[in-house]
Amino acid sequence: MSSERPSAAGAPSDGVVVPLRRPGAGGPGAPGAGPRAAADAGPRATAQAGSGVQAGSGVQDGSGVQDAAVALARLLARGVVRGTAGSARAADVLGRRGARLATGPGADLARRALRTGALLGRRVSGDYEVDELGFDRELTEEVLLDLLRPLYRRWFRVELRGADRVPRGGGALLVSNHSGTVGIDALMTMVAVRDDVPGGRHLRVLAADIVLAAPVLGDLARRAGITLASPDDAERLLAAGELVGVWPEGYKGVGKHFRDRYRLQRFGRGGFVASALRAGVPIVPVAVVGAEEVYPRIGDIAPLARLLGLPYVPVTPFFPLLGPLGLVPLPSRWVVQLGEPVRTDLAPAGTADDPAVVLDLADQVRESIQESLHALLEQRTSVFR
Repeated sequence: MSSERPSAAGAPSDGVVVPLRRPGAGGPGAPGAGPRAAADAGPRATAQAGSGVQAGSGVQDGSGVQDAAVALARLLARGVVRGTAGSARAADVLGRRGARLATGPGADLARRALRTGALLGRRVSGDYEVDELGFDRELTEEVLLDLLRPLYRRWFRVELRGADRVPRGGGALLVSNHSGTVGIDALMTMVAVRDDVPGGRHLRVLAADIVLAAPVLGDLARRAGITLASPDDAERLLAAGELVGVWPEGYKGVGKHFRDRYRLQRFGRGGFVASALRAGVPIVPVAVVGAEEVYPRIGDIAPLARLLGLPYVPVTPFFPLLGPLGLVPLPSRWVVQLGEPVRTDLAPAGTADDPAVVLDLADQVRESIQESLHALLEQRTSVFR
């Protein structure tokens, strides 16, 4: 049953919490549900209409953007002072104004501005949804993924191979090698699954607790669908029919020395395999080439890492030597290869509780990824082209 999170005094609500649901079960937790699917859901639907354009509406130059911006400022200010009703009205008015904009010079900018205004209105009013693990579908689709796409498309020029190996419905576990010093490979894989895999599904990433505990970053991670790398969360998501991504090497993989690039580290005890077996979902091996060269780690500032409570503070050829400029990732060219799925639904009952079988299957997945990495590296002619 849905319930609204309590909000701090004087602060906007954190949205309406909806339970995880199996795909096809309907409701806000199902794929495609939420604000985009709520065609007749009041202010949210009216605001969403502003993201489209009605032909023949008569406005050809996008000149309504300034008026809409003024309306946004005034109405949101009233909403903060008077409560959520004014904010909902802001979204409604902006949506109706956006629906009058037509194609022409400035129209794309106008539509984006109006979508952003309507989204802000819903944030203030609490008229949006998060699932029980904190995933905010609208914010992820309209803001967070948009911020990552320039990196994915233009900077790293990611090429996805084997996209048809991800099921279009039902749960699946994507298991990948880990690299890049800061775990940027997980973010790029999220974009790849959303944009370039048929069906446009979201990848729910399992991350270390240090990510979710970080100020600001932790909240954004939750909103993007990232959750704790624990068997409970993994099995809950898989049982709900979600795509789940896991990087079993952990810190050993993402933070390894540059001389060890593309050499897979140990996969631990194979907990991800046990979760897939219990849910009866396929395991899709994922090999990523290109991320090792983003921040080549050649050393570590161990005293600073201990002071900050971090597993490491990397030294790269450009950081900390060049200061903030050294934080710019190198524009390596990436390939993400999805391998043949490993079926788990045919395994005998109780297999998930047999450590020997679980470790053996984990080793098979690891070997599959390592073989794909070797093949991709042999095909690669240049790191940056």
